[in-house]
Amino acid sequence: MSEIPGGWVTAVSRDGEHRFSKDVTAGITLLAGLGVEGDAHAGVTVQHRSRVAADPYRPNLRQVHLLHGELHDELRERGFAVGPGRLGENVTTRGLDLLGLPRGTRLHLGERAVVEVTGLRNPCAQIDAFQPGLLEAVVSRGADGATVRKAGIMGVVLSGGPVRAGDRVEVEVPPRPWEALERV
Repeated sequence: MSEIPGGWVTAVSRDGEHRFSKDVTAGITLLAGLGVEGDAHAGVTVQHRSRVAADPYRPNLRQVHLLHGELHDELRERGFAVGPGRLGENVTTRGLDLLGLPRGTRLHLGERAVVEVTGLRNPCAQIDAFQPGLLEAVVSRGADGATVRKAGIMGVVLSGGPVRAGDRVEVEVPPRPWEALERV
């Protein structure tokens, strides 16, 4: 399907309340144009509290949060107690360079669900309330001085369907030239 190899889903999470972490569950259902069924961040317009306060009518480009499980490994090595859903993600993956995907990439999750990548998650100070020092561990400066965000990616649901741990993630990249991911 793509020149970028896919990966697989290792966990799925949701929470009907606006809390930092989400509960791992056996499966989630993605709803086209909305997000994760039963999740507080599902909706056509912005659902994140800070975004609602700024402009509640903006389109929700953060319907689904995906995070690479390799980040959990890196953070645990640095002494943080993290695991699936703890950083607020809906879908935890392995074997896929989420941060290196171009904007507009379509991720085929399981048999029917398709999520279009809109950008990078931009974590706020709330992450330090979860565990002190975590913000600095997931947002840093590169050698060139540019901000490096490692807290996963965001997307919108193009096609709904069930997603479970063990599902394959197939990658469909947009035509070149590719646009690098920016915070959304």
